[in-house]
Amino acid sequence: MLRILWDSYSIWWADLMILKHLWQRFLITSLMSPVLYLLAFGFGLGRGIRVGEVNYLEFVIPGLIALTAMNTSFNGAGMKLNVDRLFYKAFDEILMAPVSPVSVVLGKSLIGVLRGLISSLAFLAIGLAFSPLRISFLFILSLLLSCFAFAFVGVLAALLAQSHQDMSTFSRVVLMPMAFLGGTFFSLEHLPGWLRVTIYLMPLLHSNRCLRAEALGQTFPWISFLVLIAFGLVFFLACLFALRRMST
Repeated sequence: MLRILWDSYSIWWADLMILKHLWQRFLITSLMSPVLYLLAFGFGLGRGIRVGEVNYLEFVIPGLIALTAMNTSFNGAGMKLNVDRLFYKAFDEILMAPVSPVSVVLGKSLIGVLRGLISSLAFLAIGLAFSPLRISFLFILSLLLSCFAFAFVGVLAALLAQSHQDMSTFSRVVLMPMAFLGGTFFSLEHLPGWLRVTIYLMPLLHSNRCLRAEALGQTFPWISFLVLIAFGLVFFLACLFALRRMST
């Protein structure tokens, strides 16, 4: 176990050094979209609207935190790996190193997790200036699970991609529908039943439900929490399967 953790850290370290030198640029670019969404939906379209017992601004900020975690964790883990694998061919050196597939997947995912946590917590600090959200241990744990789940998705997409365009296609076909239909900007109560069933298969919905419930002091959705863990495990195992197929 210690060997797996040490090897994962060794793989993570190279990406960490790059982030160390570019963290200011990364933080600005990762916060641009959620801040614009906050201004457009929270202060623009949502002014005066209430969702259940809370105003729309309080409703949308936890959703934007989940959305930031999804996009930043996916891009932080997937885009870098995609470039290393297809352009620089640097990933081949890792495959030839005496490290386990578990260490490779964890090491390449951790940079996405770290980027997701940094950008999400930075946006959380912005959100706290406008809404008194409750930050608890379950909130941070749910955010961490979300970052891991979407970082694994990024690694999986990068391992399966045959070109740089494939990553962009994956983002548009998978991440974009989740961003707008996964409960970030509106409640699912008035949607048709068949559409709600489809949306419940999206991991972002369960991330939204966990973060929103804790932030607003509502009953915590333990089923969504367990579903989020299950998604993370499935994506992790899928990464291992794709990596082993690549190595043979």
